[in-house]
Parts: sequence; structure tokens; C-alpha cells
Amino acid sequence: MLGRVHLFLLIVAIDAAILGSIVHVGLLIAPLAPIGIAALAAFTCLGYRTLKAMRVPLQFRGGFFALHLVCVGAAWGAALVSRHADGVWIFVSSAAISLVVLAGLTLAAMACIPFRAFKEMIDATGKLWLYSLLVGVAAWCLRFPMQTAWNLNVMTQGRVLQVLAFRSAAAVLGWMLPSVVVDPATFVLGTERFCVSVEPACSGLEGLGLILIFTVAWLLFFRKENRFPQALVLIPCALAAAWTLNIARLVVLILIGNAGAPEIAMVGFHSQAGWIAFTAVAYLFAMAAGKLRWVRRNPSATFVSGSHVSGMGIPALAVSGTRTRTKEESPATAAYLVPFLAILAASFISRSASGHFEWLYPLRFVAAGWAIWHYRKTYKTIQWRFGWESLAIGAAVFLVWIFPHFREAHPATTALGTDLNQLSLPARWAWISIRIAAAVVTVPLAEELAFRGFLARRLVSHGFDGLPLGRLTVVSIVISSLVFGLMHGQQWMVGTAAGLAYAVLARYKGRLGDAVAAHAVSNLLLAAWVLMRGDWGLW
Repeated sequence: MLGRVHLFLLIVAIDAAILGSIVHVGLLIAPLAPIGIAALAAFTCLGYRTLKAMRVPLQFRGGFFALHLVCVGAAWGAALVSRHADGVWIFVSSAAISLVVLAGLTLAAMACIPFRAFKEMIDATGKLWLYSLLVGVAAWCLRFPMQTAWNLNVMTQGRVLQVLAFRSAAAVLGWMLPSVVVDPATFVLGTERFCVSVEPACSGLEGLGLILIFTVAWLLFFRKENRFPQALVLIPCALAAAWTLNIARLVVLILIGNAGAPEIAMVGFHSQAGWIAFTAVAYLFAMAAGKLRWVRRNPSATFVSGSHVSGMGIPALAVSGTRTRTKEESPATAAYLVPFLAILAASFISRSASGHFEWLYPLRFVAAGWAIWHYRKTYKTIQWRFGWESLAIGAAVFLVWIFPHFREAHPATTALGTDLNQLSLPARWAWISIRIAAAVVTVPLAEELAFRGFLARRLVSHGFDGLPLGRLTVVSIVISSLVFGLMHGQQWMVGTAAGLAYAVLARYKGRLGDAVAAHAVSNLLLAAWVLMRGDWGLW
């Protein structure tokens, strides 16, 4: 049964890649997205266990799959036709294409999964399908009014926070600088050399919302490890820290611009400071929730023996030569996550210290290389071998990634290409060489260790490092691939499809080396495409 579910996921990934070739496809199918998300949540939460326990004869239904292909082709063609149409036709096309896409997904499921499986899943989950549908419809109905309310500048909470942020930043600047420009009527703040407008988006409301979501989700996920209501005290502490860092962000932004670097202030620091603050608060919250004795339910771990893992000095459990675990996290977690976190930290620094051109990009390569070298002993137990299938999957992901650009006769001019042309020839090729080395070596290693090596397995077992890749579940593959896709910003749909391809490859080959090799091939071919065509926008 699970093999058919994986096949269905692969078909969905291919569909996402095909429809993702239309740049505005998100606008066309978005109206019915909440319903699909709610239904998927119902399936993954309860229905998956029912499917896993079934022993149903499997038979792929080619007729349903052929109708599925018709639906996907019709949706893709309609999206192409409507991209230059007026607003009314796009609205009509959006609803029609959404229905066609949902019909196509239903037909794909019917082709891969037997009817009896759906019936037993519905019987086992009761009215969950109805509740999920109602939640999806409610989300669909509330989507537009909530978005409108969010965009209103006169929103009470947003206005209050805007005033507080403006006055707080002005007070701090007045203490640091001899003369400060303050205009409460227009929310203009700064100095005679550099001023900014503190807009409602700068009030910190979005950051507070993200921190609130993160802290609540964290405590829910680790509810068995924490003590309540003591752990709830950490939430207002995290919100206060986020608010303080937002004020610091405004102040530092003005100081950088006043020091003579307005481009770095507005382009680099302005775009990264918020994420740096969120990451710092989230990290400190996670550390506090895991270390504070009055928050942890079992502050001291119980170990059967005092053995150590990979020379890191971290005790592990061992019984009769085999490590058995409580619900404490695996000591190998750092080895799988630190290389990726090193890239993120280096990217925050390099982007915040740059203008339009990220001249400090080599810092990412150095940081990831150091982390991988530091944990090299832990990686000796990983199967790094790979087969020809990984090369084929990597090439297929590359073709899907560049598919939207095949129709472009000439690549669009981007700031990166212009900035590279302004460098001297040695500096230009040195930067490009390091960029390629990072894309082919450190990035595939770090991302596959984090998403397929850690996250996909951690969603199955606390002792993820002892779980064979062949035991990855549908839920863990979907969630880890979606997170991987979201890391790629506007290319999240194609990124998710790529993550699914790498995860399914690792699942069936049982080796992380296959996923790393496929990822490296995709990035290598993409680098070659960028250099040959000058399509710097893909970098």
C-alpha cells in the first residue's frame, strides 16, 4: 500500500512541477488551496495509519491515470491562455482551473490507491473528512476579508505598535546621536544624512506573529517533555525579546545609513535583520525550553551506559551493544544540522553586510566546509555510495527547474550579472568558482543531511540516526519536502517537487549518498546553464 502512496506523491510532485512552470499559477489555483490543505491534513494525521495497516491487493488503473493527464494538460493550457486576459476572465479561469486540478489529483489517487482503501480510511476516521472540508471552506471564505484587514494601515493594533516602535526608536537614537530628525506626523525618523519612514510593516507585528506561532507550535510538539503552566512563561519572554530586537533593528538601520552606507542599510541589512532577529529569538527559546530545570519535565536524562558518540563527548544509551533511546534527542543531531545552520548564519551575515551584490558569499562555503570537517567522524557511518538513478533524477530535477525559461529567447537582465561585469576578471571568476563549489559540494551535503538525513527521519523516530532511510513514511517525506521547498522562496513549488524526488530516491535506494549525488547533479547542471546563457536570475 505504501508503495502506491509514494507513487501518488511522485505524480503530485510532477504535476506541481508542470503547473509551476506557469509563473502566475499560484494566483490561479489559490482560491481552493485551503480546502486541499485541510483535506491533506486530515489524511496525514489519521488516515495514514489506516492505509499503513491495510493489506489490499494493488492494481494500477491506467484509465484513471489517462484522465488525470487530460486534466493536468487542460489546466496547464488554460493557465497559459489566461495569462494575458483581463481581470474578469482570470477570475473565472481561477475557479475553473482549481476545479480541474482537484479533479486531476482525485483521478491520480484513484489510479494509485484502491477504492477499498478510501472506504476503510473514511470508516476509521469517522467524520474527520467533513470537519476538514468545513475548515477548508471557512478558510476560503475568510481568506479575502482577513487579507484586506491585514493590509489596512488604520488597523488598531498595527497603528498602536507603529507609534510605539517609532517613539521607542526615536528615544534610543536621541540617547546615541546629538541631533535626530523626528516627524511624528509622517513617521519619518533619522538624521540629516539619512532618514527612513517607519511604516506599519516596521511596527514588529509580523515578527510578533511569527514568534507566537513558533513558540506555541514548539511547546505543543514537545508537550510531553515540558512542564505546564511553567513553560507558558517563555512565550511572553520571547515576544518581549522580539519587540526589543525590532527596535534595535530600526536603530541600527539608521546608524548604518548615517555612517555612509545607505545601500547596505536599505538593501542588505533591512531585508535580513528581521530574519536574524526571529532566528535568534527562536534559538534562545528552544534552548531555554530544553535546558531550564523549572521548564523541563525530566531535566536530567537517564543513561544506561556512559559511552560516547563519534568522539564528541556526548553520552549515549547502550544495551547489549545496541543503543536504545528514551525520548531524549539523538546526540548525532548537531552533526546533521550544524552544516545547514552554518550556511544560514553565514548567509544572514553576508547579505546584511552587502548591497545588491553579495560580495561575502564565500563565507557560506567556508562556514559549511568547516562544519562538515568538524563532524567528519560522525559521517563515516553514512552510506555515501550512489547509483545511476541518482544522476538521472538530478538531471530530471534540473530540467523541471529550468522548464519555464525555455520559452525565453534571451535571459532577463539582473543585478547580479551587472555587478559581476563590474568586477575585475580574476575577482569575477574567483567569486563564480566559489559559488559553483558551494552549489555542488557543501550545499548538497548540508541540505541533504538536514532535510533527508535528519528531518525526514526525525519525524518518524527520536533516534533518527538509527532509522534506515528505507523506513521513511509518507508523512515524513511530504513534510520534509514541503519545508525544503519553502526554503526556496518564490520557487517553493518546484523546490518541493525536487525535495520529493530526492526523498523518494533515498527511500527506495536506502542511501543518503543517492540523494546527495542527485542534488549535486541538479546544481551542477544549473550552474552550467547559468554560465552558458548568462541567466543570472536563477542564482
